[in-house]
Order: sequence, then structure tokens, then C-alpha cells
Amino acid sequence: MTIRVGVTGAAGRMGRAIIELLAEVDDLAFCAAIEQPGSDFIGADAGEIANVGKLDVAITDTLSTELARLDVLIDFSHPSSAAENARQCAAAGRRIVIGTTGLSETERGGVLSAGEESAIVLAPNMSIGVNLCFKLAEVAARALGDDVDIEIIEAHHKHKIDAPSGTALRMGEIVADTLGRDLKECAVYGRGGRGGQRGVKTIGFETIRAGDIVGDHTVMFAGSGERIEIVHRAASRSTFATGALRSARWVMGKGPGVYDMQDVLGLRD
Repeated sequence: MTIRVGVTGAAGRMGRAIIELLAEVDDLAFCAAIEQPGSDFIGADAGEIANVGKLDVAITDTLSTELARLDVLIDFSHPSSAAENARQCAAAGRRIVIGTTGLSETERGGVLSAGEESAIVLAPNMSIGVNLCFKLAEVAARALGDDVDIEIIEAHHKHKIDAPSGTALRMGEIVADTLGRDLKECAVYGRGGRGGQRGVKTIGFETIRAGDIVGDHTVMFAGSGERIEIVHRAASRSTFATGALRSARWVMGKGPGVYDMQDVLGLRD
């Protein structure tokens, strides 16, 4: 059965990468493209914007009018839109894959509420490699315990608006949960001036925004005499698009709930 897919944030970097990949597969049919109201791309052919040629899918600014066309929505839009998009999909009996990052607690709560009615994949990073790194970070934290200092370093392009990245924060959450810590209490975001010695059991975050870096993440476990680093570097947004399409296929067979890429990849213990 062909799965009908819509894309929000269709003219953005990730939206274009997803549309480019959708044009190459046979089991997923690209059928709807949505952008923010006021976008210069409204009315344009989404295939031409993604540089894959005319696909006869015009970019619109209203999700509600497109829901009847699709089975699953892939959302890489804006934090302020993600929860509302999830609500509309759930109300229409549609599934949604959300890769949008920077959601507030309220916005995340809206997604969780929508998950009571429909199947949702919510993941800060759709890369298969990054999600393997999540698992490796959990294993390392469990093995090393409190005997190491933990730092998370991430780098992205200069246009990224949220910091630290959703991926870095998720790495921190995984490590903190594994060690029985509350990330809200133990996280240290950047250091400057004469801040004194490193606090015991803190988890440090460092952020770089420069050039066209697609996405680099490192989780460092530094002990006495040795250091372990789990590193992922993305060279192309196609890696995230591949994960998003895999999630779209997977979520079609699931009942209501909010899932993540660990579920999609079968990495749950």
C-alpha cells in the first residue's frame, strides 16, 4: 500500500531534503506541502523549490485543507506550530512525525495530548546514527557512573535558532536519567569568567554556531587517565530525511501514543 505523505516546513532546509528523497521512493507518495502563512513560497510547486522538478504539489499555508490528502504528516516547521499540527492530525485521524526542535514544555505537552488520540513520532534528531549514539551514551553512563566528568559539545550552522540543540539536550537527558540525576538541576550551559572548579555531578553543554555545519555532536566522558568520546557528524541533511521517511513508514502500523526513534529502530531494552 502506498502511504500518502505531507510535509510542513516544505520550503525549509529539511523540508526540501525530505521532498527530494520522497521523489526517489515508490512506497511513499508526496501529496501535500505546507508553509507558514506569509511565506514567499505559497503557490509554488514544491518539487521545483526542492530542485527535483515539477511534482504538481503546490505549497499552501493551511494544513486543515490538506489533511484529507494524506496519511501521515512529516513536520519540520516551527516550535510554535508543531503542537497545533499534531492536534489537527490527531483530530483528523492522521499520524505525524515531528522532527521540529526547540519545543517549550507547553508545546511538548500539546504534542503529548495529541498522542492520546493518534500515533506520533517525536524525535529531536531523525538520524539513525545519532540514535545509535543515544544508546551508546546510555551504556557508557551506566558503566562509568559518577567516576567521570561529562561534557556535551554540539555545532550547527549559523542559522539555527535554538541552543543547545534538541539532540544535545536529549543526550543530556539520557545520561542524566541513567545516572539518576535531574538535568534541570545539574546542567551547566557554557562557562565564562572565573566560575571556579567544575561542580560534582554536573553535565556541561557547549554550543557552536558557524558557517554551514549540518550537525556535530560529542558526548565526552572524562576520567582520570582516560577519556571516552561518542561522536556523530552529519555531512548531509539526507541522513535526517532518511530517518524521517523510515519513521513515517513505521508509525502507520502503530496505535495512539508518542514514540521516538529508539522505538522506530527497535533499540528499547
